[in-house]
Amino acid sequence: MKKPPTMKDVALASGVSVMTVSRAFKDDASVGDETRRRIQAKAEELGYVFDSMAANLRSQRSHFVAVTIPSINNANFAEMVEALTKLLREAGFQVLLGHTNYDVNREEQLIEEFLRRRPEAIIVTGGRHTERGRRLLANAGVPVIETWDLPEKPIGHVVGFSNAAAIDSLVAFLIDKRMSRIAFLGGDTAGDTRGADRRRGFIAAMQKRGLDASRLVGGGQPPISMREGAAAMGRLLDNLPDTEAVICVSDLAAFGALSECQRRGVAVPGKMAIAGFGAYDIAGICVPTITTINPFPAEIGRMAAEIVIAQSAQDAAPITRMITPLLTEGQSTDKG
Repeated sequence: MKKPPTMKDVALASGVSVMTVSRAFKDDASVGDETRRRIQAKAEELGYVFDSMAANLRSQRSHFVAVTIPSINNANFAEMVEALTKLLREAGFQVLLGHTNYDVNREEQLIEEFLRRRPEAIIVTGGRHTERGRRLLANAGVPVIETWDLPEKPIGHVVGFSNAAAIDSLVAFLIDKRMSRIAFLGGDTAGDTRGADRRRGFIAAMQKRGLDASRLVGGGQPPISMREGAAAMGRLLDNLPDTEAVICVSDLAAFGALSECQRRGVAVPGKMAIAGFGAYDIAGICVPTITTINPFPAEIGRMAAEIVIAQSAQDAAPITRMITPLLTEGQSTDKG
């Protein structure tokens, strides 16, 4: 196997020192533009790739930010990651992404693996962790940002909102539409802590208004798919056919519920009102469009990135950035 070119090879070909080559690849201001271009041209000609890991070890900086998300095919989390990656990349950071699959034990494993690589910061989804995971984060020695939640005992920085309060606004909206027999679909497992918060928010919102909060339909393990949303809606229609409205844990579940109503000839709106969560594209293009909650995932990503860029030590004053979700009315709740 042919030995790869080294920094020394580039230095000899460029007629400069090894240190100058190193500085050229790190955009050091002490290297002139013409010299940098010559070095980079020679490196390209030789097929040399700068070893940033070795340089980072020497500088005690990794220049990467660890991020955990529950799902890689969720549009909200994808939008958040895209926004934070763009801002962090512009600031010279790279993102190392970990997928927890809504499992706090898997999150704990990822946190431990990330810390072995000495990240500049850790961004996690949610404010609930295993006891050991929380301890690892608290002792990480780098900024920790919890997102998509408002934890009771934040570890460090927070960018999020109250999922329960967001559902309270949906309940109030439906009651204003003269509906009282309202159900909640999903959020019945411990894995999706934010979904469980929405379910608890629904129960509290109904009870404080003196309404029946027992119309709860499980959706299964997160993330709940459109198919699972349809199956859950079928159970609701079979068991509680007098239900006037259903709030779904996500827009995907809501679209499944809508499809099941259409299969059964249940008019939406009219006979049944349906609301979701997430402001996914599908909520705005289906017929009828679905009333939903927009949690502004790109804003969550941008704010989290700004905190990382602004903070250089874990003991910096904790920052809490509040997101205000927006209720977006669709046709699915217009009962006239």
